[in-house]
Formats: sequence, C-alpha cells, structure tokens
Amino acid sequence: MHNNGIALRIRGKVQGVGFRPWIWQLAQQLQLKGDVCNDGAGVLVRLTSPAATLLAALHQHCPPLARIDSIEQQTMCWISLPESFTIRHSDEGAMTTQIVPDAATCPACLRELHDPTDRRYRYPFINCTHCGPRYTIIHAIPYDRPATVMAAFPLCPACEREYRNPLDRRFHAQPLACADCGPQLIWHHNGQQCEGDSALQQAVTLLKKGGIVAIKGLGGFHLAVDARNPLAVQRLRQRKQRPAKPFAVMIPDTLGLPDSATAFLTSPAAPIVLVDRHLLSGLSAGIAPGLNEIGVMLAANPLQHLLMADFGGPLVMTSGNLNGLPPAIENDRALAELAGIADGWLLHNRPILQRMDDSVMRASGEMLRRSRGFVPDALPLPPGFKPLPPILALGGDLKNTFCLVRDDQAVLSQYFGDLAQSGVETQWRQALQLMCEIYHFTPQQIAVDAHPAWRSAQLGREMALPLSEILHHHAHAAACLAEHHWPLEGGKVLALALDGIGYGADGQLWGGECLRVDYRECTHLGGLPAVALPGGDLAARQPWRNLLAQCEAFVPHWQHYAETAVVRAQPWQPLARAITRGVNAPLASSCGRLFDAVAAALGCAPLQQSYEGEAACLLETMALDHGPCPHPVTLPLVQGCPDMATFWQQWLGWQASAPARAWAFHDALAQGLAELVRQHASHLGISTLVCCGGVMHNRLLRERLRWWLSDLEILFPTQLPAGDGALSLGQALIAAARLIPHTQGKNDVVACSS
Repeated sequence: MHNNGIALRIRGKVQGVGFRPWIWQLAQQLQLKGDVCNDGAGVLVRLTSPAATLLAALHQHCPPLARIDSIEQQTMCWISLPESFTIRHSDEGAMTTQIVPDAATCPACLRELHDPTDRRYRYPFINCTHCGPRYTIIHAIPYDRPATVMAAFPLCPACEREYRNPLDRRFHAQPLACADCGPQLIWHHNGQQCEGDSALQQAVTLLKKGGIVAIKGLGGFHLAVDARNPLAVQRLRQRKQRPAKPFAVMIPDTLGLPDSATAFLTSPAAPIVLVDRHLLSGLSAGIAPGLNEIGVMLAANPLQHLLMADFGGPLVMTSGNLNGLPPAIENDRALAELAGIADGWLLHNRPILQRMDDSVMRASGEMLRRSRGFVPDALPLPPGFKPLPPILALGGDLKNTFCLVRDDQAVLSQYFGDLAQSGVETQWRQALQLMCEIYHFTPQQIAVDAHPAWRSAQLGREMALPLSEILHHHAHAAACLAEHHWPLEGGKVLALALDGIGYGADGQLWGGECLRVDYRECTHLGGLPAVALPGGDLAARQPWRNLLAQCEAFVPHWQHYAETAVVRAQPWQPLARAITRGVNAPLASSCGRLFDAVAAALGCAPLQQSYEGEAACLLETMALDHGPCPHPVTLPLVQGCPDMATFWQQWLGWQASAPARAWAFHDALAQGLAELVRQHASHLGISTLVCCGGVMHNRLLRERLRWWLSDLEILFPTQLPAGDGALSLGQALIAAARLIPHTQGKNDVVACSS
C-alpha cells in the first residue's frame, strides 16, 4: 500500500525567523498531518494530504523577518503515516537558503524589557524569533543553537520551555537567554569591575560626567559620549585622532524627522540615516564640522535601549577603533587598543564572530554603506543569467566587500573598509571563510579589479583559480545595471562613471568617463581630460596639489589669481617642474580630484584631508547652503572633449561669493557632462544612462544631472552604494556574463577599446 503525500520545498529567508512554528500553527488550524524541518536548502514541509489550503495561507502573510522566494511542490511517499503535525530536527545539507541579518529589537521584546513584572525586565540581551543577533553569532548552518556562540550558555528550565513550545514566539530562537542563563554585562574602569545592571549604571554615570565609554554591541564596539557636550566631543576627536570626520548620533526618538527617515530608522535593519542638520537641536557643533547632514540612529539592541532610557539624551556612537585600525570585536582587543581613548568599557561575555559596521543611508533611500541589517541578504541576479558556477569576486582595496555568486543569486558581504589597514585583512579572511563554509561554497572562478598593485587582486591571484580581471568603472556600471534588473541581453547603455581613481584600459587612470557598456563589454567614448596627480597618492590627501595641476594644465599666469593663494603658500615650484617632466605625477581623468581643486580654490578644503572626500563634502555643503543662482560658467565641448580651459577662465573670472561659485561649479560640471553624454546618446541611438562611481553620492550633482538629462532614462544606484561598496557585485556579474555564451571555459581578461 502506498502512503502518498505532498512535499513543499520553501526557499528564501525562512530560517531563524519563527517560520517553522508559524507553519506548525497553520497546520494545527487546518487540521493537517505531517511535519516541517530546516535543512540546507530552506524549509521542507511534508503533508499527508493536498496542500492547497496551506499554500493559500503561506502566500497571505508570514513572520516579520521572513521572506518566501519560491515554493516547489512534489509528491512523496510516507514510510508510515504520521498521526499529527510535528516539527522535526534540522537536517544537514548544501546550504542554499538565506541567512537572516541581525535585526533590531522588536516591539514585543521592547515592552518586556521595560515591564517590571516581566522576568526579562531590564535584561540587555532579550530577543525572540523576530529580533536579535543572527549572522554575527553563527558558526555553521543549519541555524540552530549548537551552531552559534549561544552553545556556551545552556538554557535554564524556564527558557527551555519557551524554546520547545511551538506556540511561544521564542520557539527555537537561537540567541534565547535570560538573566539566569544568558550573557552578562561587565564594567571595566580604572582596574575595577562590576557586572549586571550596576555595570550599566556605572557607564551612564561616566557618560553624564563627560566621559568616553567603549560599548560592545552586536557587530563590534562603539565609542560613546554625550552629543550635547562640546568638550566631551572634542576630547573624543583628539583621542581618536579624528579631527573632522562626522560622528553618528544615537537619538532618543524621531520627533521632527521626515517620515521617510523615520521609516528607515525604525525598520528591523535600523541603519544610520543622514538627515538635515537643522532638524536636530541641542547637538554639539563638533559632531559634523562644516556639513549640513548628520547621521542619526535609534537604539537597535536591548543594551542600547536601556542606555538611552537611563542617560536621557543623544549620544555620539562612533566606531570603536584607533585611527588606522579596524573596529574591535573581542573584549581583550578593545581593552588594549582603546586604552588611550576610552575612560571605561561596557563589555559583555557573548562573543562576536563577525564584525558588522552600522549601515548608512539617506532618507531618500540611497545606500552609502551596506552592512548591519542588510548583510547577508541575497540579491537576485538580473534576467538572463542562467544558473552559474560558483564565482567569487573580491572588490577593491577601499570600502571593500566581496561577493559570492552561484545559481541565480549573489551574496554581498559586509563592509570592511581599507584592506591596507592593519587587521582588516584578517577580519576579511575570517568572514570569507565563514561565508564559504555556511554556504558550502567552493569558488571555481575569481573576479578581481584590473589594478595590478591592489591587495584585493593579489589575494585573488593567490587562490590559483581561473581569474577575470575587471576594469574598475565597468564593474561600477554593471553593479548599477544589476540593481535595476537590467537583463543580460538588454543591450548597450551609456555609463557616466565619476570617482577618484580607477584602473582603465591600457593602464590609464580613469575617474571621469563616458562609456558604452553591457555586462560583457566596455568601450571608452570620452570623458574629462587627464591631469597630473602631483606626488601620486599625496594628491588624494592634499587638495591644493590638484589645484596646482589644474592651473598648470589649463590656466596661464595662474599665479595672478587670488584663488591660487593656497597653492602659492606651499612649495609648489618643485611640483610644477615634476609635472612638466612627468616625475611622480601620473595622469588621471579624476572627477574626485577636480572637486578637490575647486574646493581648494574656494578655501573650503583643508590642507590635509582627514577623511576621504572631505574637501568634496565641504564644497557640496557650501553649494547646497547657497542654492540655485544664475551664472556665466560653462564646460563646453571642444572636439568632443570637455574644455577645462574655458571652464577655469570663466569660473576664475566670475566675481561672486564662494557659495555661489560652488553651486555654479556643480551646475556647469553637470551641464558639460550631460552634453557629452547626449552627444554619444544621439550618435549611438542609446537612451539609457547609468550613473555610477563614488562622486555620484553628491546630492547636488545627481540633481543637476537629472535636470540637464531629463530626456534620457537615468539609472542611479540606490539600494547599493554608488562607490566601491558594490564593486564586487559588478565584477562577479561581468565574469559570469562572459561565461554564459562560451561552450568552453576561458580565462577572461577584460579588454576595453578606446
């Protein structure tokens, strides 16, 4: 006798989110018999009878953190028919399901946290299946407690009952704990220690006195000070050796903020959101010197909720690291490395396995840094990418991420920053090993940036696998195409790629290019003229060097202009001779360095930038504060190339205020680049433009490009960073696209014609 049944294979974000107990409860309501379990592919539901009623319920709604990507149904045969519906133990297997990112404290846990009658009242590690740590505490898949750091914390009888009860929202919540069986707070200050709630009170007391406290979170340490105390903020800047880079601020509520900002701040991802400075009051002017945006965040975990409630005001929450080192994730490292910065340490004994920086975005939805709350969410591949072999792309050296592509999905790693910084590569290797292990991912192809000296490319070559070297700006464009689900065979588009420096065709240094691209090919059409980088890498740190280079190239008798005083105050003559002779002055068509030059001319750039893009950010702020104005400045095309000599002559000759000239620069640049794009669009019959590269994070430039190119379809990066944070995704897709049309394997090296 055959005991026929139905098996439902459910894929998506369905583990660690309360999915199995939800299925169990539905089955009880529908009086179904069978079972449900987790395995490497997702969730498997087996039923003794047709699944139509359950399928209808599945498509109506699911748990808050869950997402169903697909449901496959097939017949099966029971060895013996079950008499009820049960939850089976998880099965091992090749991992294809998605791991859920760490999620902010849910409303139910937050109510219990502040309820004196609840047994988890003021317990700083409260969580359930709808919230809490996930990726940062996982060792392996399937996502069960023995495969997490919580294996070191045996459940007490009360927690055990919740964990085993399918009707409880903590059923199989792997980070589940309480004050009797779970992690505990530890306070370190002047050689003294205490634990529990008294540890938290000691931290709050020190913060109220203006002290600096290192606080261990979900994915690393923060350094906190009173955001209203100018002396405390300045002390943090001095000790952290961070003279100007903006700090993020944790605020008590979203009162007065736009609805769009509030929506992101209160989402499970709980990112940092940049908002207009004037919407916030009472903060120290030293939070974001010279900028009109401040990054704000809400408490995202129980410890932060308690801290904010007890402190009663906004707190600076910046990364817990010494300048030049990655954020600490271990207690011992934090105690050692932050000894010259922090006055006290609020630690706990739950290990962090994965460093996870705060994600950063704008209220518009534009992603600037994709990390905590979003990683490791899988990204669907655009139409036309058939199931692919495992491809690993390693990104760039700055704002580094890596990307795993297999079948029809891509997984983009968290943000790591600068691979050249001491300790970053170690964290990068650990994260790559973990992600490959939990996904049972063994790469067959490697994709890297074409720059021969980049560490990320060297790491790829060391793997001794078929290697694709991808041009930097081609990868930028491909990442943006992928975000907009541009099909593999969707045809050519134009790309306007604007950034600092990227390796181009024939070893050229690009940074302001108009390209014709698809996922397989990249053709250079034109762009900003190449200008010297006096002193090489020093030009990226000292804006006045770029003003000198622009003047030497395009401005005769530049010494007579008042705007060049900043150059004339430096020892510029040897550099000018080096430019003439081509000594340590490589040519680059860098839009980022052009912004530096203009900022230096207007006096808003520091002599030495303390963070990447500082001069450009200050220039943008100056222009936005002024607003639109009529001006005589243009960037015309001469034989298809932007005429920088005319631009500088008009711009230097226009006697207007610095803010007006800042706005005019943005507008003239956008108009000139728009004319370049439109010329090629008309000639080639292309109506779609991809705008990419780190300079595209400039709000005013994006706005003016939209204005001057309103007749074209423009694709801007939004859900992924415009800069190098999404570079690895673009690399992976280019490498993948080049595999698809070939019947034999091939070691593809990117070619780009000029």
